[in-house]
Amino acid sequence: MVSLDLVDSSVKTPALSYRQSQAESTRVRIAEAAQRLFARDGYAATSMSAIAHSAGVGNRTVYAAFGAKREILNLICEIWLERAGARSLAREILADPDPLQRLRGAARWLTTLYATDFDVVRILDSAMDEDAETREVLRAKLRGRNRVMDALIASVEKDLSMSLADAQAIFRAYAAAGVYGELVMDSGWSAERFERWLADTLVAQLFASER
Repeated sequence: MVSLDLVDSSVKTPALSYRQSQAESTRVRIAEAAQRLFARDGYAATSMSAIAHSAGVGNRTVYAAFGAKREILNLICEIWLERAGARSLAREILADPDPLQRLRGAARWLTTLYATDFDVVRILDSAMDEDAETREVLRAKLRGRNRVMDALIASVEKDLSMSLADAQAIFRAYAAAGVYGELVMDSGWSAERFERWLADTLVAQLFASER
């Protein structure tokens, strides 16, 4: 089994005390407020004070909870992955004994992730123009996503019609935000139609013989 940061974690999260639970609830409320502002006004244009006002807390609370805007973005990503069930879905797909279903499952995994909240994808895309520290946070998230995607394709390596590296690169190309954005957000495709199209395309292009 391939080890993936996004899929598996050996760190056990201890039970939170009441005070810790309250602090975490505040962090989530701040992250949710920030996401709304990032989606509406843009990441760069959104100040920490605007986030504090929207979340109904003081500026000092936001800085104490996160320290920097990029750390809020980090939590937004974690909440997104949790709501999408990205970790459990990847495990489920990788456990399927049928390579064809694993390849089609790769399309399901990506579509589920994007359909859960495409605003996050667009926010991450726009924030890539920020400072070096923010870019490094985003690159780490992208590496985590790519590790899962690469593992899904690696799981069908024996059935590929091309090199593993080429097949993985093609899948990552289809995962570009602009592809889902153009077809689903701009052209009105449903997420289900996008998933079918992507699955059919991956099978036609990557499999040595379509079953």
